Amino acid sequence: MARESANAKLARVNQILARLARTYPDAHCELNYSNPLELLIATILSARCTDKQVNLVTANLFKKYPSATDFAGADPVELEQ
Repeated sequence: MARESANAKLARVNQILARLARTYPDAHCELNYSNPLELLIATILSARCTDKQVNLVTANLFKKYPSATDFAGADPVELEQ
């Protein structure tokens, strides 16, 4: 099977994105976040409970641990609370 050219791949991606936009015109993320790190953490947490509960928890969590360095230095037991 021949390898897809970069232009063909880009055209296919654009078709898929257009179809998704037509199918789900009002799609949005239910998680509250303000940067990629917060989105990553909220997404991981949302695998264990509802997005509504995640939003309640992350409001304080992101204030206490505003950066990846803060999360890395956190006591795991305290973080789990």
